[in-house]
Amino acid sequence: MMTRGKSPEREDYAWIIDYLPYGSSVDSKPSYQKKPLVQAVGEKHFVLMELVPKENAVPQIESRVYIGEGDRDVIDHVKHRIGFNDLSHGSQLELPYMVEKMVLLDEQRFVDFFNDAHPITNRLHMLELLPGIGKKLMWAIIDERKKGNFTSLKELHGRIGSLHSPEKIIANRIIDELKDDNIKYRLFTLPPRRPKQE
Repeated sequence: MMTRGKSPEREDYAWIIDYLPYGSSVDSKPSYQKKPLVQAVGEKHFVLMELVPKENAVPQIESRVYIGEGDRDVIDHVKHRIGFNDLSHGSQLELPYMVEKMVLLDEQRFVDFFNDAHPITNRLHMLELLPGIGKKLMWAIIDERKKGNFTSLKELHGRIGSLHSPEKIIANRIIDELKDDNIKYRLFTLPPRRPKQE
């Protein structure tokens, strides 16, 4: 673990997707020894993590909590980063809804993605990594943005009628990246932490 300076990859805020008052179901400790846990998704890089709430705190699902340095209201500490398969059933159901909400709350970031997306290789464009966007739709987006940058996701849909629910398309890509540790290109998430070699 790095102690010198703050990693630029650290999350300061997270959104709660499940509260486990009796801890993790895979924890082999007796139930009376288990502590409550929170599963959450980071606001900036969509990092999946488990958090330990402060004593007597009952975090609410879909609430935003501070997890950065200094005083925290609800969360005592970040326990560790987890993968998609470590999520509870409730978290897996809540995650797509929560991610779409987060996309809409940080709309400009994703509008900028459509404005700034560029080729990754001679044959592959960043836009083509989004579910449901093939060459034809990619060229429609590129041709339309030459007339002027998109200013909102609603306007993007208005100018390119065949691009339905851009926020769902982005959210689906984020979920795909979270589910697949070995995905080749990451647009919005961080690669999983590799276990340290002994």
